[in-house]
Amino acid sequence: MSELTVTRLTDRGMISLRGDLSDDALRSACTGLSGGDFPEAGHAIVSGDKGLLWMSPDEVLILLPQEEVGQALETLGSALAGSHHLAVDVSDARALFRLEGSGLRDTLQKLTPADLSPATFGPGRIRRTRLAQVAAALWMPGEGQVDLVCFRSVADYVQRLLEVAAEGGPVGFHPA
Repeated sequence: MSELTVTRLTDRGMISLRGDLSDDALRSACTGLSGGDFPEAGHAIVSGDKGLLWMSPDEVLILLPQEEVGQALETLGSALAGSHHLAVDVSDARALFRLEGSGLRDTLQKLTPADLSPATFGPGRIRRTRLAQVAAALWMPGEGQVDLVCFRSVADYVQRLLEVAAEGGPVGFHPA
């Protein structure tokens, strides 16, 4: 039986930023907001309640405390004025979960076709995938922990999916 806890995080702000991810001004603005490095493709750099998640070749998701979102959007607007970009507060459109405990990989593997083996998915990696038939992105801030973001409209469904998958026990994809 897995000892997995599923917690919905409600105080995190999220900004979807689209633009040229190789642009120095964009990278500098992002790292200034997050306090960390800019992630390579397929990576997430998160420290505490701030972070940068590589979502696609032209998109990064910025995580920060909810109360900092407004000022962050102003900062991005000023720093990227004149360059092609789109910065949108998606905090109310997304839900964020933290999964911790034993059986983490096995529980998630029941729900997604993505390879979550330690060889391909470890701390600092991000993966966009589906859980059952729901779009989600998941990343490992550290060993034994996965954070997951999905659309808020399906958050209750995703939470129940995770809880039920954890109850079922391991199936042996990723032995502990």
